[in-house]
Amino acid sequence: MKRIKAWVVLGMWALSGMVQADNPQGESAPKPGLQAEKDGFGAMLLLTPDRDWEEKWNTPAEYAPHFNTTDMVGVGGELTVLVMLQNPKVDPKSGMTDVVCDFVMRRPAGHGEVVHKDLPCFKAKLTTDPQNVYLASAWLKYIEEPADARGTWTVDVRVRDRLRGVELPLHASFVVQGKMARRQR
Repeated sequence: MKRIKAWVVLGMWALSGMVQADNPQGESAPKPGLQAEKDGFGAMLLLTPDRDWEEKWNTPAEYAPHFNTTDMVGVGGELTVLVMLQNPKVDPKSGMTDVVCDFVMRRPAGHGEVVHKDLPCFKAKLTTDPQNVYLASAWLKYIEEPADARGTWTVDVRVRDRLRGVELPLHASFVVQGKMARRQR
């Protein structure tokens, strides 16, 4: 299994507190569109400027990683779009999960799209509690380049648990600025 961290959580969006994605005001609840839940399956987007997010994730399971979040990217900035999952259905015969994701990133004013469909997001033999929080193996990274359009970029992720027959739409946006972004949430 790749990039899996297991925590016992009491409710679906105890996830937002367990992951500790905080803004300067100490708020950790995601905005609408960043999370969704249906029929017991849940997913959440996390936009982080942390270049060491993978190292933060790969800590012992008893330690909740702390991720910074932002909706701004400046000159030389990076932003990684992570997908967190909870309660994927497990095939009773194989013990495998089958979650795929579609990623669509749009430039300002809808000009130009980056599209990735049916990416394996969480296909693993699950030996831990499905109610734990898992990091999807598919993620999206934005790296600012001088020629990039300034303004609001959008990210839409459709997370599908094929075994459960559930689809969750997630949406986020971020602003690409002309000078280095200082605003973190």
